[in-house]
Amino acid sequence: QVQLVESGGGLVQAGGSLTLSCAASGFAFAFSEYTMAWWRQSPGGQRDLVARITPSNYRNYENIAKGRFTISRDNAKDTLYLQMNNLTPEDTAVYYCNALSEALKRGATWGQGTQVTVSS
Repeated sequence: QVQLVESGGGLVQAGGSLTLSCAASGFAFAFSEYTMAWWRQSPGGQRDLVARITPSNYRNYENIAKGRFTISRDNAKDTLYLQMNNLTPEDTAVYYCNALSEALKRGATWGQGTQVTVSS
């Protein structure tokens, strides 16, 4: 039973920073074996990929995150992080974490997400 618990969101002014956390459990294999990723969903929109990190700590960012966000993981804690700097109102969204392979499954399990609101 996959369980994903995102936290760390909140209200922040433009230019500010937040660090999101994601506690993951229930994967078929060890957390350390999965490429993990963050998505975000804007009001009225779909989930968009933000960043990903492989088991070897290779990181990849979408353009909207490149240079501002840092994805990291702590395999000893089965936890994924997203450090977000220089936030803008366009970053306002609900942020979700998951393993890439899990997200592709039919009936994929998603957590509740964590709300990030950036004021101008």
